[in-house]
Amino acid sequence: MRRPRRALRTTAVGAASATLIAGSALAVAPAAHAAPHPVRFVDITGDGGTVLKANVVTPAAAGDGRRHPLLVLPTSWGFPQAEYLAQAQRLADSGYVVVSYNVRGFWQSGGQIDVAGPADTADASRVIDWALAHTPADPARIGMAGVSYGAGISLLAAAHDRRVRAVAALSGWADLIESIYSERTQHVQAAAVLDGVGRLTGRPSPEIRRIFDALYASDLSREQEMIAWGKVRSPATYVDRLNDSGAAVMLAGAWGDTVFPPNQYADLYEKLSGPKRLQLRPGDHATPELTGLFGLPNDVWTDTRRWFDHHLRGIANGVGAEQPVRLTSRSSGRHETYPDWKSVAATSRKIELGGSTTIRTNVNSGADGGVVFLSSILDQVARLPPMAWVPLLPRRWAAVWQSERYPTVRQVRGTPRLHTTLTPTAASGTFIAYLYDVGPLGVGRLVSSAPYTFHGRTPGRAFGVDLELFATAYDVPAGHRLALVVDTVDPLYIEHNPSGAQLTFSSPAHDPSYVSVPLGEQ
Repeated sequence: MRRPRRALRTTAVGAASATLIAGSALAVAPAAHAAPHPVRFVDITGDGGTVLKANVVTPAAAGDGRRHPLLVLPTSWGFPQAEYLAQAQRLADSGYVVVSYNVRGFWQSGGQIDVAGPADTADASRVIDWALAHTPADPARIGMAGVSYGAGISLLAAAHDRRVRAVAALSGWADLIESIYSERTQHVQAAAVLDGVGRLTGRPSPEIRRIFDALYASDLSREQEMIAWGKVRSPATYVDRLNDSGAAVMLAGAWGDTVFPPNQYADLYEKLSGPKRLQLRPGDHATPELTGLFGLPNDVWTDTRRWFDHHLRGIANGVGAEQPVRLTSRSSGRHETYPDWKSVAATSRKIELGGSTTIRTNVNSGADGGVVFLSSILDQVARLPPMAWVPLLPRRWAAVWQSERYPTVRQVRGTPRLHTTLTPTAASGTFIAYLYDVGPLGVGRLVSSAPYTFHGRTPGRAFGVDLELFATAYDVPAGHRLALVVDTVDPLYIEHNPSGAQLTFSSPAHDPSYVSVPLGEQ
């Protein structure tokens, strides 16, 4: 199997360094704000006696004998316990007792990194126990929230501890393996960022080292072990428990999240039966809520407070009457609301992928998903997604199909789906599908993409492929067209094509190939 290239590791280490710099800045940022509520730093005994470093912020009225709703905030991956201090002050202003804690294995907390495993879930319950014993917290009004790693732990804790009545999971995950190993493809840049940050700010356990080593080495003999490891750490595994508990769940993420792509949140949202909300905005991993950690105005954190105010404080603020699926277009910034995820796409249109096209492997054609964090942040702040000049993409290494020019705007909403027939010359291989918005000059702006890897196929024998691209909200201008591009190398992923391999995409008469594009109301 192919190992990750040196260039991929270099890029990922650079991204990891940028993440650490941001984390250090966040650690000191709250100190720049006057703190109306005193912060108490405490040690909490977690599962197995592990010491968790934490801080507590209480409302000004905490000494009046009344009980107040409790919010527990586990830190993000690699971030110090000061991460949420700015938001904790604002939440205390609203009457909450707020306990933030450094998850095990990071910074001053004890233990080793468990990657949201059973020990982390048990730790969350121990923090709740401590808060109920040492603060004026109300046992009937408990919520959890967090960004990234803290979001995943919050969802898992709510599934295992029925005392948690409301959750706000910001930029988290539903399926951990689908995040870094979708369609059997290693998301190497994202994994390397997590690995690098974990090594620099924490103490990875031998178990996580085995998982990362198997991922990097493409060790198929350990694939099922890795999948089983991830299943235990995936909130989607416990959706029945979440539904049984009746906890109110708010899921907020970004269209361009290169660590936890948005499809899994949409899937989890559809399976939840209790009070729920799904919000997706432009940006990359944790960037929509980032400014709120500095105490600056931020829509995600405002919505988070409104969610808890309604479900924990009983405030009639409109949350219960609002449409629960709330999206922001990457192209226009327009806010849209829907009654459910299925209603996001009013219809769909197929782009037929006719003929038979053979491409060579092992060469980046010029079409790719960009760089982890950087590319989607540019899309968020400047509306500049990764681009490719589609007419000049070398057809030796890239297959290209295009739609007609659209006379009116096409609002792509939801999850594009590719169906095709593939004939490989080798038993294993990888391809990446890209959907581009192509303007009159041939410049393509990336709308969506997704990788696909196969193993154990018979060379020369065709098989069907169904691939979900990453969900999006993107407006294709009038006069533009959509193009589907397929090639075999992208710096975001490890590819599995042996040297000299070829892939043939065909469209049999009995099973035509197409890409189905979901469209909102035009």
